[in-house]
Amino acid sequence: MMRRSGLLLCACAIGLAGPVTTARGQDAPGVPPAPAPFAPASGAQGAARPPLRVPLPPASPVRRGLDTDALKADVRGSAEFQKRIAAELDAAKGDRAKLNTLLLETADRSRAVELQLIDVEGRIGALDQSAAQLSASLAKRRDVLAEVLAALLRMGRNPPPALLMRPDDALDAVRSAILLGALLPELRVEAETLAADLSDLVRVRGELTAARESLGQLRTALDQDKKRLAALVGERQRRQAEAHPLPQGEKAQVDSVAKTSTDVHDLVTRMESEAPPAARAADAARAAPSPSAAAKSDLAALQNPARIAPAVPFIEAKGLLPLPVAGVRVRDFGAPDDVGAAAKGLSIATRAGAQVTAPADGWVVYAGPFRSYGQLLIINAGDGYHILMAGMEKITVDLGQFVLAGEPVGIMGGLARMSPAAAGAAPVGGAPIGGLPLGTASGQPQLYVEFRKDGNSIDPAPWWAATDSRKVRG
Repeated sequence: MMRRSGLLLCACAIGLAGPVTTARGQDAPGVPPAPAPFAPASGAQGAARPPLRVPLPPASPVRRGLDTDALKADVRGSAEFQKRIAAELDAAKGDRAKLNTLLLETADRSRAVELQLIDVEGRIGALDQSAAQLSASLAKRRDVLAEVLAALLRMGRNPPPALLMRPDDALDAVRSAILLGALLPELRVEAETLAADLSDLVRVRGELTAARESLGQLRTALDQDKKRLAALVGERQRRQAEAHPLPQGEKAQVDSVAKTSTDVHDLVTRMESEAPPAARAADAARAAPSPSAAAKSDLAALQNPARIAPAVPFIEAKGLLPLPVAGVRVRDFGAPDDVGAAAKGLSIATRAGAQVTAPADGWVVYAGPFRSYGQLLIINAGDGYHILMAGMEKITVDLGQFVLAGEPVGIMGGLARMSPAAAGAAPVGGAPIGGLPLGTASGQPQLYVEFRKDGNSIDPAPWWAATDSRKVRG
């Protein structure tokens, strides 16, 4: 500190216009100056200091008029959006294929937006961290930077003494030149470091602004898709209830079987033999074409939204199935959990309220709460294959219902509701996963997906479509 102060005093007695122009020319725009005495050259201090908050005056009548106009525009936009949804539902009236097409398209678009949101939120998190690190670095070097900038400023404002006035002036000039030779490299390094840090901070803040604007647009699009999906799902379930009503006695029987079943295998076995809706679904699954009697996988069959049976046998659907939710893998099948046991399924961390879709065509043989699984959905995909999904806050399909791959079947909650296998997958300490904000280790919404063949857990990895497989594996 003594050496730096001495150099600073020497520098203040010397005139040097060039370096200060360069340093100030590189000074980052938009960074507020610090208070005197170093206000003209304190861009670094402004970056690490919170902005001054000035009370805003009451809104003028013109401003209030603008706010009212914006509110009216929002109301008009919402009304028009509701009209479009009503028109879509009216156009799909009595047309199962058209309703399914709307469901699949909207769910696919919503999933794509969810993936973009995860990416943008991840970038915002990284940019926030970079901005914080830059601000902390500038704050730590605040005194040094202030001295360097002040020295450069004073050099520019105080020209060197004239060499021809007096002999002692010439001697002072020679001494100053000698000291400047030692001082200038240090000042230049500090000035260049300051300029680079401020430039990075301005760049990061600009990227943050752009990312937040993109985030707002994506959230608006996702909100509209959620409203459209809610209306479409409501219409689909209304039609399902009219076509296949569930008598009160059968519902009570289903509840009784679920309460007295000891595990998932026991639940599936008893549901498909003792609960009439699940039994009918199991019979339909057994009647579906078997791999030996079916033709090879036909991608065109998967594009038929009016189908009432699986487009292809489940064993032949390898590499074709979409992931049921947009998210980030936290545990793969077979990976050891916190107690050393191998995971029997895949766990995916999601955003709160994420839409869950059916991974494959099949019949719902159970939909409701079951022991520690929370809300559990079981789909019979035929030929002895079952798909289990747990961790949802709400299931939006009914027992016995046939669902298509990619069709909405549930909604994730704001807090984790998952099976013990999925619960063990949460990162210790709540560290962020990709762009997903985490609260606590048990607070992150996670979907648990398990594939079973004849009651035994199997690895679902071969069934995922190539693009989804890459997303899951990170």
